[in-house]
Order: sequence, then structure tokens, then C-alpha cells
Amino acid sequence: MKKIALILLVCCVAVACGGKKEVKQVSQESKTATEAFGLAETIKTAFMKNDSATLQMNSTETGFRDITVNRKAFDSVDISLTPRWVEIESSQLMVNIAWKSSWMLSGRRTDERGMAIFVMEGTPLRVSKILRANPFIFHEK
Repeated sequence: MKKIALILLVCCVAVACGGKKEVKQVSQESKTATEAFGLAETIKTAFMKNDSATLQMNSTETGFRDITVNRKAFDSVDISLTPRWVEIESSQLMVNIAWKSSWMLSGRRTDERGMAIFVMEGTPLRVSKILRANPFIFHEK
């Protein structure tokens, strides 16, 4: 009985997988969104490593100020970013990102979370602003 069920399952899979394989092209919007997600991760990693050169290379002057406004006020930080939504408006991208952070200051740990909007523009993309709850700002309690 088990052999018959296994043979039927294999036949069903073979029929479902058979046929013409249609390859869909990746849209330009999808490529741009993927680039934006990668840029957000690059910015996060550079911030955590205190890598000013990478931050400057991947952001505008205003964006760099938004990211580094509070850089020296902590001992260590761990930030996780989860992209939620991308809006593409002409030459600007607005990437909605949910974030969580864990900051260490003088042996005391502070956990925070929020939702930020990374505004990106240019070719290649660069962060020009961070709106709403900035994940790179440590709020001492």
C-alpha cells in the first residue's frame, strides 16, 4: 500500500513539474528594491563597525548627518533591519523598515524598536534622509 501511494505521489509531482517552463524577467522596480534593501544592510553594518568612509560613500551629506548624529554615545550596538515596503516616486525611493536595536552603555543594556523610512536617491542609490524613528539614535533612559 505504501509503495502504491509513493508511486502515485511521484507521478503527480512529475506531471506537475513537467511542461513548459516559463522564465519571467525580473522587473526594474524589483531590481531597484533589492538594491535598496542591500544598501540599508550596508549602512547598518558600517554604523555598527563605526566605518565612516562606507557611511559617507553610501549616503548624501544630510543622510550622513542623520545616521551619525549620535555615534559616540554608546559602547556597542546590535541593530536588525526588516524591510517592509518600498515606494518608488520618480527619482526617490522610500523604504519602510522595521527595526530592533540593543544598545550597551556603561554595562547597561537598552532595547528599542521602531519603524523608519529610509529615503534613497541617485544612481547608485544613496541614503538621503531617515524619517520617523531613526534606528541609529540611542535614547538614554
